[in-house]
Amino acid sequence: QVQLVESGGGLVQAGGSLRLSCAASRFTLNIKDMSWYRQAPEKERELVATISMAGGSTNYADSVKGRFIISRDNVKNTVYLQMNSLKPEDTAVYYCHARTWPHVGSRDYWGQGTQVTVSS
Repeated sequence: QVQLVESGGGLVQAGGSLRLSCAASRFTLNIKDMSWYRQAPEKERELVATISMAGGSTNYADSVKGRFIISRDNVKNTVYLQMNSLKPEDTAVYYCHARTWPHVGSRDYWGQGTQVTVSS
């Protein structure tokens, strides 16, 4: 009942920036928090950043602290991941994730993923 669509991925040189967007549709008021995950080939999926949709509190993986910023626009039903000072090790498919409140079932939703490639 919640669809997530990511955009903004692409190819960028090391040190450059990209901004990822994730638009959510339907029952967005039921979303407790949203996150960005990433998965590189032959590596497990890792959590990059999380934001609370109500209060806007954030958490980041140590590897991206000081470089990435997660934000949300509740009016537009969209979350963003501003990625600065990109490194080759940031190369991965980035997935948007949404989790609903327990009283509506604690469901998980995933976007289709967007490729981010950072060249050295």
